[in-house]
Parts: sequence; structure tokens; C-alpha cells
Amino acid sequence: MTSIAIVGAGPQLGLAIARTFGSQGFDVALISRNREKLDGLAGKLSAEGITATAFPADVLDRDALSQALKDAAAKFGGIDVLEFSPVGTFGSTVLTTPAETEPANVQHEIEFQLYGAIAATKAVLPAMREAGAGTLLYTTGAGSIDPVPQVGNVNAAAAALRNWAINLHRELDGTGIQAAHVGIDVSIGTPAVPGFPTAQPEEISPVYWELHTTRRDQAELVFSL
Repeated sequence: MTSIAIVGAGPQLGLAIARTFGSQGFDVALISRNREKLDGLAGKLSAEGITATAFPADVLDRDALSQALKDAAAKFGGIDVLEFSPVGTFGSTVLTTPAETEPANVQHEIEFQLYGAIAATKAVLPAMREAGAGTLLYTTGAGSIDPVPQVGNVNAAAAALRNWAINLHRELDGTGIQAAHVGIDVSIGTPAVPGFPTAQPEEISPVYWELHTTRRDQAELVFSL
């Protein structure tokens, strides 16, 4: 049986990725902070015939995140695909322009994006190396590639994650393990800014399947309209 762990699973892109992989026979491990919301997502997927289980953990709690992934691997017999796409809340994320940014503004985002991704990867990569197979996918907004001043601190951390993911792809070349960065250059579901391009989650999720299956040589894929 094959499985995917979605870190930062939510009702939009996370659920769509779960459906894309679940429709191909994957078991789904859903990881984020809120158990009630995760249980709701798992219930939706189960009603569609997809095996899904909630493993609550805060991405900022490295030990809890690692344990959630280990618990998921124990339940499903391993993790074949890791997808990392947590999104900060308005209460926890302070947006700053580059000139306004204090070190603490970037530090929080680095902890959330880069350090969270590293911790999640460390939890699953050893088993993938042993198996000689696996897929590691890391999602950011396209500001990691083409930054915009209004979210300067978030872009800086996202760019660090992008750099690390592409470098990981190069390191893992020839091992059977695919690592790739996905840059999302649209609003998801509803426009974040009037007039900004918007796509539905189910339009985006197939690119993750492509990276896992037919585009394993690519270190990056940018979704745009």
C-alpha cells in the first residue's frame, strides 16, 4: 500500500492533493494543528472511499511533527510521499515590507517554513533512502521566486525553503528519491487581491501527481495561469 503525508492539510489545496493521490489508491495522513478540522477532512475523504487519518501536530513543535510522521508511517507501513505546505494564520503571521522587517519577523517565518520542512524531511527521508524510493514536495507562494514588497518577510523565508528544496533535489539525484519545489503563482479558491489570478484547488493538485510520477527529473514547478 502507498501513502502520502500532507503537512499543513487544510480544506483547500491540502484536501485537493489528498483527493488526487487518494483516487490513485494512496492512504492519506493529514497533519496540522487542529484535530477537529482534520477529523472533518478525514471524514470527507472516507466518505469518498479514501483511507485518511488525522495526526495533529504543530509544525513549530519539531518533536510533535516528527512523532506525527512516525505514527503515520507506522499506521500505513511507511510514507511514500511527503507534501509540505503549512500556511500561517492572520493571528500568527505579521506581514512586513523589506524596509520594515525586523529580524524577529523573518525568524518566525523561517521557523515555520524552512525549519518545519527540514524537521518533516528528517522524519521520513531515512526510510526513503533505505527503500531507494520516495517523493518530497515543498510548496510556497511564487514570491519565493519573484518577491513582492508587501510580504517581504514571508518571501524571504519562502525563498530559503525553495533554495533548500532545489538543493536537496540535486543531492538526491540518482537515489530514486524525488525532491521538488512547487511555486503557486495564483490565489487559491478566492482572490487575495482584486484582479489577481485565481485557481481552484483541484486545478492545482494534479501538478503534485505529475512531479511524483512523470516529472521526477524536475526540481521545480511553478503553477500560474
